[in-house]
Amino acid sequence: MKRVVLLLLLMLGLLSGLAVAQEDVEITFWHAMSGTREALIQRMADDFNLTHPGVIVSVEYKGSYRDTLNAAQAAAIAGNAPHVIQSFEVGTQQLLDMGIFAVAEDLIDQYDVIIPWEDYIGPALNYYKLNGRQVSFPWNSSNSILYYNKTMLDAIGETMPREPSFDDILRIGQALMDAGVAEAGITWPMHSWFFEQWMAELGADLVNNNNGRSGYATEINLLDPAAIAIMEWMKELYDTDVWVNPGREDWAQARQNFTTQRCAMMISSTSDVNLTENAAFDGGWEVGTAFMPVPNEYERRGVVIGGGSLWVTADHPDAELKAATEFVVYMSQVSQDIEWHQGTGYFALRDTSIHALDLEGWYDLHPNYRTAADQLAETQIMTATQGALAGVFPEIRTFLEDAMEAVYGGTSPVDALTEAKGKIDQALVDYAELMGS
Repeated sequence: MKRVVLLLLLMLGLLSGLAVAQEDVEITFWHAMSGTREALIQRMADDFNLTHPGVIVSVEYKGSYRDTLNAAQAAAIAGNAPHVIQSFEVGTQQLLDMGIFAVAEDLIDQYDVIIPWEDYIGPALNYYKLNGRQVSFPWNSSNSILYYNKTMLDAIGETMPREPSFDDILRIGQALMDAGVAEAGITWPMHSWFFEQWMAELGADLVNNNNGRSGYATEINLLDPAAIAIMEWMKELYDTDVWVNPGREDWAQARQNFTTQRCAMMISSTSDVNLTENAAFDGGWEVGTAFMPVPNEYERRGVVIGGGSLWVTADHPDAELKAATEFVVYMSQVSQDIEWHQGTGYFALRDTSIHALDLEGWYDLHPNYRTAADQLAETQIMTATQGALAGVFPEIRTFLEDAMEAVYGGTSPVDALTEAKGKIDQALVDYAELMGS
């Protein structure tokens, strides 16, 4: 009899254990980070799972930002959307209009989750804020900075200014090439993102209607003097062979051009700080960083937040939505914020994180991480630097990159920009009409 009772108790215990297991809330997170960043994200998710019993986060790399967004939309149509996705900043308008995502502040209010928005750096919040409400959760925020091979510059007696001009880049690049120190002066991926950053630096909205924030954009400002000045400079760099074109949106080749010391300078994302410093250490040379270069005749206005944010899809059971909200808030808590910043170069999003890093001397030991933070801190608050919103931003980038290729092929900057403007304006108008605007 005792054996029967014991067996029953054991069975009840097993059944109880199964019941507990079945109560675990499982959520999925799709992201667009590969390489060492993919491993870091997995470790952060594992830490969340350990510290949040009853919730299990499964992480999956889905390719590029565009791939991740397209996969999430297809999954939502099929009725099995992931709970959280990482998406690029320029997808914001499209994500809102898709109607499958919950507004960040609505989730915070609904589940009474504490998030100290006042502790977040302003530009990261402002990009993802519409009508006074936070629509997504800032996370991997970056902007573009100038990297340079300090060892090469020292060899010709040059010092990079903290805030270089277009003329500085041309002069230093040509001097390095003339001295035989570098094959070329500078490189960056042939990507519209840098054009967008320069438009902000020069204080020019990329699109109309207050950069798409007071209504759907219907026109792009490609014939603004700032746009023409940017494209003319890019053409001059290309024509003089000071700039090496690594290929369309080819970030890896641009990094290779710089880290193998083929080029002495590179413009890239702040998220490349960690990778670049490691490559310089392995190669036995010193890397420095500076602000984005701007034309001499323009006042420097600042940069736009790049990178991405976290979005929660809406059509899930309440327990899963609550768990997803807790997860996205966790990903930018101070300890995770610092870990992500140190492991990648993306911004520390929290003032508390920055203060803690300052106190421990992190920025004194790693000044290249500070450059981007200083550049952002000096950014003026205006619609140009808040960033543009447009539902057809991927198409905008495609047409702008077409214009760049046309210029490098001999088309005048004004003609190339005029052609791109016509195509983009039509796409913007079509989108606004589709949305009923």
